[in-house]
Amino acid sequence: MTNVTLQKTNSRQKILNYLRKQTSATSVELGKALRVTPANIRHHLSRLLADGLVEVGGLRMDGARGRPYKIYCLSRLALGDNLSALSSILLGEFIDSLPEAERPAFLRRLAERISPNPPADRSTHITRRLAATVETLNQMHYQSHWEAHAAGPRLILGQCPYAAIIADHPALCLMDKSLMERQLSHPVIQLAKLERNERGLPICLFALLS
Repeated sequence: MTNVTLQKTNSRQKILNYLRKQTSATSVELGKALRVTPANIRHHLSRLLADGLVEVGGLRMDGARGRPYKIYCLSRLALGDNLSALSSILLGEFIDSLPEAERPAFLRRLAERISPNPPADRSTHITRRLAATVETLNQMHYQSHWEAHAAGPRLILGQCPYAAIIADHPALCLMDKSLMERQLSHPVIQLAKLERNERGLPICLFALLS
């Protein structure tokens, strides 16, 4: 990392720290507090806006000239939340209350409800079903793709959307399996769970059964 890049990163972190402490500020207030030129503060704010870490919460009128100033505040992404903890607790309470034999059916229902798209028509060619399934998975933040293989097509998930709670709830892998089977109208089997690929990145791997 170059000195210039490091300085930019430090400046943006200072802006985030200031907004976290003060809850909101205009670009003028930020520039004065952090001793940054107006041009630089606007540049840093534009990057933070693009990264989704800062948002415009409103406008404030300048009494002297009647000029409106944007009021910046931290985004929900930057502020964080307790959704992962709450989801983990609720999921644990519900799954733990079910008899073991009823849990697979519950996870299948969960997959049906969480999917944004209807399942593929079984008469559609498998490559089109795979493409549609990848599109659905990527809408759900799985960063997926499919690859041809000698033993049959494989689905690769580049991200686990439930990474924050998967260690406590490994049954969510069964929900993923049910989700793919529903979208594909074809059975699948999981071959790998968060294993490192050749690039050193964790992936989950599913294969279509023949």
